[in-house]
Amino acid sequence: MRPEPIAPGPGQESVWDYPRPPRVEDVTKRIRIIFNDELIVDTCRSQRILETSHPPSYYIPKSDIKMEYLVPSAHSTFCEWKGRASYYTVQVGDRKVDNVAWYYSNISPAFESLQDLVGFYPRPMDVCYVGDEKVEPQAGDLYAGWITSDIVGPFKGGAGTWGW
Repeated sequence: MRPEPIAPGPGQESVWDYPRPPRVEDVTKRIRIIFNDELIVDTCRSQRILETSHPPSYYIPKSDIKMEYLVPSAHSTFCEWKGRASYYTVQVGDRKVDNVAWYYSNISPAFESLQDLVGFYPRPMDVCYVGDEKVEPQAGDLYAGWITSDIVGPFKGGAGTWGW
């Protein structure tokens, strides 16, 4: 079942126009992530991955992350497109969130530009920004999409969307 896509307005894009398999794009907008009142990510050199029905996920170079707040985890998952993901726990002061950031150290060739970049789930963070816009996290615990006003859905992740 495919839902009825929302028609994008001027300056917007529909996640239903994103490809499958996904596409990777360079991003020059400033990306910031704040956790426990600490700016842990600040970059204008990220990449985003675009996949049908999903808001973009952003991948950040480690040089633009305060890596002292990321602790390697034993957790891993497998993506049909990119391969095996390894995870980090983010800890700032007395606050931590397990398995909230991930990376691919041996990524499939079609996505090699994401090799060793780090993605973040936006929901557990205090706030994530694309440009000056606060991100709305994609619904559900499985997905890591960043929703902004220039992206329209409907988006996979909410109740009743598992079969999309």
